[in-house]
Order: sequence, then C-alpha cells, then structure tokens
Amino acid sequence: MGDSWIVSNLNAALTTWNDKLGEIWQLLTQSPQTFKDGQVWAVMVGIHGALQAIGYGLLVLFFAAGVVKTCGTFVEAKRPEQALKLFIRFALAKAAVTYGLDLMLAIFQIVQGMVSTVINQSGVSGMSAVTLPQDLIDAINQVGFWDSIPLWAVTLLGGLVIIVLSFVMILTVYARLFKLYMYTAIAPIPLSTFAGETTSHVGKNFLRSYAGVCLEGAIIALACVIFSIMAASPPAVDADVSAVTAVWSYIGELVFNLLVLVGAVKMSDRIVKEIMGL
Repeated sequence: MGDSWIVSNLNAALTTWNDKLGEIWQLLTQSPQTFKDGQVWAVMVGIHGALQAIGYGLLVLFFAAGVVKTCGTFVEAKRPEQALKLFIRFALAKAAVTYGLDLMLAIFQIVQGMVSTVINQSGVSGMSAVTLPQDLIDAINQVGFWDSIPLWAVTLLGGLVIIVLSFVMILTVYARLFKLYMYTAIAPIPLSTFAGETTSHVGKNFLRSYAGVCLEGAIIALACVIFSIMAASPPAVDADVSAVTAVWSYIGELVFNLLVLVGAVKMSDRIVKEIMGL
C-alpha cells in the first residue's frame, strides 16, 4: 500500500503539472475575446465604451493645456502652419480615443501571429507531458515497507514543490491575461493624452507597455517550446543505486528542469521590458 501511495503521489503531482501546462498552451493560443466565452471581454469593452466619454473630456483639456504651453499668444496660434499642426494633433488624438480598441486589437493580432509562428516553426503542437519512467516505478514497487518510509518524505516534498511550481507558473500567465483586460478597459484615458504635446508621452508609453504585455506571450511560448524539447528526454534513472537515491536524484533533476521553465515564464515581463526599453 505504501509503495502504491508513493507512485500515486508522484503521479498526482505530475498530473497537476501537466494540466497546468496544457492550460498555459491553451491560453497562449487563445484571444481575450474568446476566453470564458467572451464574458470578461464583453464587460471590459463596456467599460472601455463608458470611459470614452471621460476620454473625450480629458482630450479637450489636454489639448487646451498643450495650446497654452506651446503657443505664447493667441496670435501665434492663429498662424496657418501652427493652426494646422494643432488641428492634426487634435484629430489624431480623437481618432486614438475613438478607434483605440481597434488599434490595440491590431497590435494583439500582430503579436499573436508571432506566437503562432513560434509554435508552428518549432513543430510542437502541444506541451509534452511529464511522466514517471517505468524503471523508477518498478524500483519503487520492489522496496519493502520499512525501506519505503524515507521515500514517503521524499515524494511528499517533491510532489509539494511540483504542485507549487505549477500554480506559480499558471498564475503568471493569468496575470498577463488580466493585464490585457485592464489595458483594454482603461485605454481611453491614457490615449487622450495624445491631444497635448507635453502629455503625449503618456499615450506613447501606454501603447509601448501594452505591446510589451502582448509580447510576453511570445516569450512564454518560446520558454514552453524549449521545455517541451527538454521534457522529451526525461532524467535518467540509475538502476545501480537504491530506490531512495534513484527517486531523490530523479525528483531533484526534474524539479530543476521545472524551475528553469517557471523562472523563464516569470522573467518574461523583465525580458520584454529590456527589449522594449521600458
């Protein structure tokens, strides 16, 4: 019974890990519009539309502040070239607020195309499942009751670490999805800053940050592809050592590989910030 429990415990931990990997793969290839049957997206779009009215009001305010800041006198603002410049800025800022959602969706689609290219070029159609080698299972089943007691502690600790790592990784991917929703909902406010020359940097930083969040998906996809290739060659099991040593060695090497993937996923935002200069 003890031996069966040891194998079941490890299999349960690896099943949790594989389920979270599959969920990540699904999230990376899914758009925010289709997540949860589009219910969250519909609410965010509604908030976006409601904030557009506030965005138009701020647009006028930022435009007026920009005119005062850049034009010393009203006469200077009436100069044809200056008036045309102000008109174009106002028109572009209004277009950004009005069609900001379409612009953001276009950016997302471009990056999503990158994610698809990464997946297709790698030849990986899904995440490789992590399973216990049969040699390790046979070694565990041959251990007596008293000798299996140390294995309980090893598998309890190893299984707990694997489960914690799987939840840390999936939370990171969900955090990216939540950021996409938040950027979508609040977009009219920062985009309205394009109306003022002195405040336009806020809108530029917003678009760069949003593109960075989208690009995190490509970085996470690369990390998953690398892990899938690594998982295709599982840690070797040494048949010449005791079962406790073999299990401990296997779990140690497996946890190290899982830590590499979790670390890469967690660092995706930092990598994007370095690439985008954020």
